[in-house]
Amino acid sequence: MNLVSLRVITHDVAHLVDFYERVTGVRADWSTEDFAELRTASGTLAIGSTRTVPLFAPGSARPADNRSVIIEFLVDDVDAVHRNLAGLVTEFVKEPTTMPWGNRALLFRDPDGNLVNLFTPVTPAAIGKFAGSAR
Repeated sequence: MNLVSLRVITHDVAHLVDFYERVTGVRADWSTEDFAELRTASGTLAIGSTRTVPLFAPGSARPADNRSVIIEFLVDDVDAVHRNLAGLVTEFVKEPTTMPWGNRALLFRDPDGNLVNLFTPVTPAAIGKFAGSAR
């Protein structure tokens, strides 16, 4: 089994895709006006419209209702990215902080309220864990 993607359901696909394109620098691939994907070397962030939910099961997903999942991206320099996000991100939850497990992390909310963590490994153990990972 291989984790391929994480899908976020939203009322406004274009707005959320624009936000993530600006945060990540990755251009989305659009399948329809209701579905786009931002592909990285290690995984895909899929963004789907509420109109796609009934295709799975009516009422099975609700936009802007997540309070348990954190979308995470590995970046080269979290402090530099933080400076570049000024004016785009409206809610920073935690400024860049070095976590006990060795990553320097920045936590904020996307326009739908989903938590996003950008991080850079800074200790030898964390750097070793992510050696060779695409950024």
